[in-house]
Parts: sequence; structure tokens; C-alpha cells
Amino acid sequence: MIKYKLTCEKCDNSFDSWFPSSKEYEKLKSLKHINCPNCNSLKITKDLMSPNVLNSKKEKSEIIKNEKYVKKVKNKIKEYQNFIKNNFEYVGENFAYEARSIYYNNKKRTKNIYGNATIEEVKELKEEGINTEIIPWVNEKDN
Repeated sequence: MIKYKLTCEKCDNSFDSWFPSSKEYEKLKSLKHINCPNCNSLKITKDLMSPNVLNSKKEKSEIIKNEKYVKKVKNKIKEYQNFIKNNFEYVGENFAYEARSIYYNNKKRTKNIYGNATIEEVKELKEEGINTEIIPWVNEKDN
């Protein structure tokens, strides 16, 4: 795991975020999945950080606790994912279209839906009064 200090270019908000690797950070940034928690802007920059050197057994113990916590959180996310997969209909990239169809056309479904949408699409849906939520999603192959 790697921790980056990130800054929003729009509102100058500074925040920390953890990533499995620098490659994963770059991937998420290119897919526009990293946004400011304050203003939702996608204009995020990575600040310079000094390396974190472990000096004591206590610090190493804290790292192990953090890794266990991260694993516990991932497992909980996977539980939610399984619930969603079993109880919702996957609509893929058509999420915004399907959500609007349900909302405006009173299109009846036997299940609620889930799928992929950009942050901009989610923002537009919320502005239209369509209730949507963004949840973290862990790939099955990620450990």
C-alpha cells in the first residue's frame, strides 16, 4: 500500500489517500475515479511526499494492524458486492440511461439496478432528483 497526499486544483483542498501501488493510482486517475471529497472536482494533483521509514517494532506493528484493517474493509466491500450482484440487475455502461428510464417513464422492474457511470453522469442524475449512490468496488482478482 502507498499513501499519497492529494490536492484539489479547484478548491485547494488537501487530503490523503491510500492505493495498492503507484500504477493503481495512475490507472484510477486516468479513469477519472479520483475526485475531491470537498467539491467533487476531478482536477487532483499528487504532492511530493517523503518516504515513510519504519524505525521501531511498534511502527511495524501499526503497519500490520493497518493491513489487517484494509483486508477487513475489503472483505466487507466484497460482502456488499455479493448482496448487490444477487439482488440487483446489472445494466453495465447503460446505468444513467436505465436510471432515467425508471425515473421518468415509471418503468417497472423486478429488481433495482446497478452499473457503471461517470462522476459527471452521477452528478447529473442527482441534479435531476434521481437517487444514486457511488460505492467502492473491489475486483475479484484483487487480494
